Amino acid sequence: MGLDAPPRLAAPSVSSRPRRDAALTRRPARPQDRPSRLKLWLRRRRALLRPAALGLAALGLIGTVGVGIWAADPAGRARALMEGFGDLGLNLGMSVQEVVLEGRQNTPIDMIRAALGVSRGDPLLGFSLQSARERLESIAWVQRAHIERRLPGSLIIHLEERQPFAIWQQDGRFVVIDREGRVVARDRLDQFGPLPLVVGAGADRGAAALHDLLRTQPEIASRVQAMVRIGERRWNLKLHNGADVLLPEGAEAAAITRLAELQREQRLLDRPLLAIDMRLPDRLVLRQPPAPPEAPRAATPRRDRG
Repeated sequence: MGLDAPPRLAAPSVSSRPRRDAALTRRPARPQDRPSRLKLWLRRRRALLRPAALGLAALGLIGTVGVGIWAADPAGRARALMEGFGDLGLNLGMSVQEVVLEGRQNTPIDMIRAALGVSRGDPLLGFSLQSARERLESIAWVQRAHIERRLPGSLIIHLEERQPFAIWQQDGRFVVIDREGRVVARDRLDQFGPLPLVVGAGADRGAAALHDLLRTQPEIASRVQAMVRIGERRWNLKLHNGADVLLPEGAEAAAITRLAELQREQRLLDRPLLAIDMRLPDRLVLRQPPAPPEAPRAATPRRDRG
């Protein structure tokens, strides 16, 4: 018996797809698999960003603790809290570098500086906006103030000023007042241009309403030199020709309307009068200047009889 024949090995199966090189068969990298520019930038600056992140976290911690401190002792520890904010802000580069002032026309700059109480390099976060606003609004010219922080180093100040309305004469002194009667200036009164003149105690508080009534009758307003308060109850109008118009208490509007009608119909204000008394509702009293005295007659010479 002969030797058995060696077993035949089956031939390997061959795929019908062509063979590819390993370099070609590797899956190409997709764009989303690559790190973005932002990620690369963050990786390079991670060391620089850590202090800022720590600073922001510290700000949050101080704010959280500050609420408790404020509730426990608002008078004693609030200042310490603000100082802590200010010191932290300085460490982060937040200090006052500029102050932008908006809306100022008449308020003196030195008063604004004193009210703000801030200098270049002071902590921006340690600056109390409410306290500064209250100090600004204590200035006579300032009606309202708004203060805003703009990081990293700016303070924006916006003022709403009181407007000069009239010159008030009282006890021989002259001051400028606004429509509410608040004194806004005591010197250099001529710099505000021509203003109405009001005279007497209480004239500062009620002059705006009377002035508005006169503006409805321009032919009367143009002849008024001053509005004079009498006994803190009623008004007289002092005219440029020297005459006084006595207005009734509480009925100024009707009296001014009637006076305008008399001027249009009879040219009353063009007459030489000392006073026009309108205090009685059913009667108009005109006071005329006294007549000049008559010249004495020359004596007739006597003739001698011969």
